Amino acid sequence: MIRVAAVGDIHMSPESQGTLRSSFETLRECADVLLLAGDLTRHGTTEEAAVVAREIKDLGVPVVAVLGNHDHHDERPEEVSMILRDAGAHVLEGEAAVVGNGGTRIGVAGTKGFGGGFVGRCAGEFGEPLMKEFVRYSRRCADSLHAALKDLADRNCDVRIALTHFSPVPDTLAGEPQEIYPFLGSYLLAEAIDTAGADLAVHGHAHAGTEHGMTSGGVRVRNVAQPVIGQAFHVYNLPGHEEHALG
Repeated sequence: MIRVAAVGDIHMSPESQGTLRSSFETLRECADVLLLAGDLTRHGTTEEAAVVAREIKDLGVPVVAVLGNHDHHDERPEEVSMILRDAGAHVLEGEAAVVGNGGTRIGVAGTKGFGGGFVGRCAGEFGEPLMKEFVRYSRRCADSLHAALKDLADRNCDVRIALTHFSPVPDTLAGEPQEIYPFLGSYLLAEAIDTAGADLAVHGHAHAGTEHGMTSGGVRVRNVAQPVIGQAFHVYNLPGHEEHALG
């Protein structure tokens, strides 16, 4: 059994320094990897990123992250990513990483993702250039996730995980106003996950959403936004290819 710890939307700032560190220091006893599903800062400043870096440095387990919309607000996502990488995290955007703990090979494909909505109620590439670019950006994120998952299929991983900030399914948005679903996720992410294959999909962003969901292709989806899981992280017991149970 592979133990996957995950959390998103921790929204760290200098005032919250140290609030997660004591919990994160228990990870080596209960998890094989920590996934961070975006919105790690409040406003995407380098000062806030440094706070996150101190929380995750030298935890004794691999850390894999994607950025969220808040992490882009100060328009310095590259600098935020570098600060987190300097602390040892794998920060992904349309990329894949294979991390290990105790001989297990855990493949993670990551992208922030974007909005657009879900089948039957989604935006299309039609009309004004700004609307076309909105949808095309969502598609580029999904295409990069698909490519990263396909890359992992050739790298002898025990499991493959899709890590995003925006949601791939409407299931895990239940509790949010339906009017804002198009700004919380996109069905294109789920299409990428189902066509490339994954053992688990993890996202954040929907603070008032629901933890459990599933793609139409049967991939389990978990919303790990901290307001949803109500703790520093949640650990999922992810089956290897010979097992069949997920916590």
